[in-house]
Amino acid sequence: MLQVKGLAKTFGPGAPLLDGVDLDVAPGEWVAVVGESGSGKSTLLNVIAGLDRPDRGAVLLDGKPLDFADDDSLALWHRHNVGFVFQAFHLLPYLSVAENVALPLALLGTGRAERAARAEVLLASVGLAGFDARRPGTLSGGEMQRAAIARALAHSPRLLLADEPTGNLDAVNAAAVLDCLRDAVQRAGAAAVMVTHSPVAAARAGRVLRLSGGKLAP
Repeated sequence: MLQVKGLAKTFGPGAPLLDGVDLDVAPGEWVAVVGESGSGKSTLLNVIAGLDRPDRGAVLLDGKPLDFADDDSLALWHRHNVGFVFQAFHLLPYLSVAENVALPLALLGTGRAERAARAEVLLASVGLAGFDARRPGTLSGGEMQRAAIARALAHSPRLLLADEPTGNLDAVNAAAVLDCLRDAVQRAGAAAVMVTHSPVAAARAGRVLRLSGGKLAP
């Protein structure tokens, strides 16, 4: 489903962060990318998501390449195809939990009733049934991250990306979030890539790759 071919990216002088990265991810597969701080893990995710441009190389979803030269096309592609889970949750405090979950659908013009129904189903799927009207500030860290996973899946993306999704959580909440992420990937049949510095988190994925010297290797 996801193909990354020969990605290269350099910031300023020095060695490139990405130097010919290749990656294939099948539908329903969850791949973890590990590496030292500053090795380029987040940069790799941002390029795959269409949030940053590579110096060279290609990203293809279902065989179709991203058009990195067209800002409007790239933004629409990201909005329709990518779900992103961040370390810092990024839930909007002035919206209810359900409104946060439904935000990707609102951006796509989905009607209010359909958004509410979808959010209710997704919250139940991540163990947050009945949390619809609550505000993010009333949730624990683990609950906020599960709500963020539900939000990432709201628009049924083909590609699910997670950047250090357990970095702000204790061991118990981290394990629950990883279980939730695994189940979500399997249900959605998405291609999933998680970057993490945690070997415990990485071990929960179906495949682990290391980014070092600008390249990916088992």
